[in-house]
Amino acid sequence: MSTAINETDAGVTLHQTAQVIEKARWAAASFATYPRPTVLAIVEAMAKAGAAEARRYAEWAVEESGFGNQDHKEIKNRLCSTGLYDHYKDENFTDFRVDATAKTVAIPKPAGVIFALTPSTNPVCSVFYKAILALLTRNAIVISPHPAARASGADAARLLARTAEAAGAPDGIIQVIADPTLPIINSIMTSDRINLILATGGSPVVRAAYSSGNPAIGVGPGNNPAYVDETADVARAARLIADSKAFDNSILCTNESAVIAHKAIAPRLADEMKRLGCQLISADDRDRLAEHLFPGGKFNISLLGKSAEAIAESAGLRVPRDTRVLLVPLERIGDDYPLSREKLCPVLGFYEAPDREAALTACRAMIRNRGAGHSAAIHADDPATILRFAAEMDVMRVVINVGCSTGAAGFDTFLGPTMTVGTGFHGRSSIGENIGPQHLVQWTRIAYNSADDIPFADFNGLSLPQPATRTRLPVGDIDYSFDWVGGQPSEPSNVSPNDLFEPVDIADLKAEIRQLIVEELRTMQFERQ
Repeated sequence: MSTAINETDAGVTLHQTAQVIEKARWAAASFATYPRPTVLAIVEAMAKAGAAEARRYAEWAVEESGFGNQDHKEIKNRLCSTGLYDHYKDENFTDFRVDATAKTVAIPKPAGVIFALTPSTNPVCSVFYKAILALLTRNAIVISPHPAARASGADAARLLARTAEAAGAPDGIIQVIADPTLPIINSIMTSDRINLILATGGSPVVRAAYSSGNPAIGVGPGNNPAYVDETADVARAARLIADSKAFDNSILCTNESAVIAHKAIAPRLADEMKRLGCQLISADDRDRLAEHLFPGGKFNISLLGKSAEAIAESAGLRVPRDTRVLLVPLERIGDDYPLSREKLCPVLGFYEAPDREAALTACRAMIRNRGAGHSAAIHADDPATILRFAAEMDVMRVVINVGCSTGAAGFDTFLGPTMTVGTGFHGRSSIGENIGPQHLVQWTRIAYNSADDIPFADFNGLSLPQPATRTRLPVGDIDYSFDWVGGQPSEPSNVSPNDLFEPVDIADLKAEIRQLIVEELRTMQFERQ
């Protein structure tokens, strides 16, 4: 059987990478004509294939990257495969929509070719998530896995590509840059043959996507407060926060950075959290941990996604076995106080506020400190307090009585399940929602004259035209600079793939990929300043 994968390796030329893009453009043009039942059958097959391998990929990702927890990564792999398909399968992104009252008809238009960058922290579930969203909306996707989790991410993309092709998708609908390098990534991002970039990762990756000259969807950093009000069910709040912060060793950007506790319930909350495996450390140990976690004010990337016990041991702290979270009493909230920043590991700040006003002030200060637009959680039973909290926090999602990690990501709420969280204008992002298939398709609108004496036509029984298309690439000597129109190549292009990218010195590629890994990890948080 033919394969749907074109890979690059250390000796690849940018000419060959251009061919990958052109194959994806052909596949996208063909797939854009597929009817909804066929699209759903393809995506369902992909989702089932991903879920069937969820455990294997969870183990592989942890082994390869060193981040997170196998059991929790398996949950994420399932949520981003069959869970994602089940969430969106009843939504229609392929047929035209008629609104007789507004006298409009909307025709869906896929983006085309999506270039997807995936993070080391969520390497396989992000591949599942982005590929399924792309194909639900009849797009082609070229995936660049993070170098720190390259093997597992690339293999997951291959699995989905083979499955999609076997279910009837065009060749090239899912492709992978199996050995990503800086020149190749930059050349693809800046190519005018790409229609959209879907970037998840550290700030440098997101900034590069937005500055590429192509449409891009990226995300901003998070520094998410969890306020526990005096009206909260304290035992419930403690359990939800502990489970959330411990989930996948707190590798999700939606995790809680600190608990802001109302003084009236703070002692009880701390006691409940200690009972649930959150070890409250002393002031002396806090200072030692702060220096270990933020040497020179910069996050120690070797602790990213590590367990609480491993972090304590490396810092020279003694904690009980089975400690899930290191609970750190905060002296204050501030830009100059690193422990009040985002921590992508199971270290959770605990700040006692004397009253509700002080608590809200502390939450706002956390969000201003590199968290604008992202997420916040509140545990409360008073609707007026909840409404005020949501109105005053400059974030795009506020989750109520739920863990922030999985709640803001849409796993424990009715928000769209996501591995890419839009941070909106506050967070300098183009989108403020959890990214879903609705963001990968646009609609051409037929708008009739609004005058009552001009009738609106009856579109019942009609369907969009289905031009003849090829579902397989031709064999033999292929000119990859073509555009397929109605199954036939257009006039020959004057631009060859050689002209699409600048040449690169292949001898530098290994050094550049190492540079990419180091730069991505080093700046994952603090280039956000």
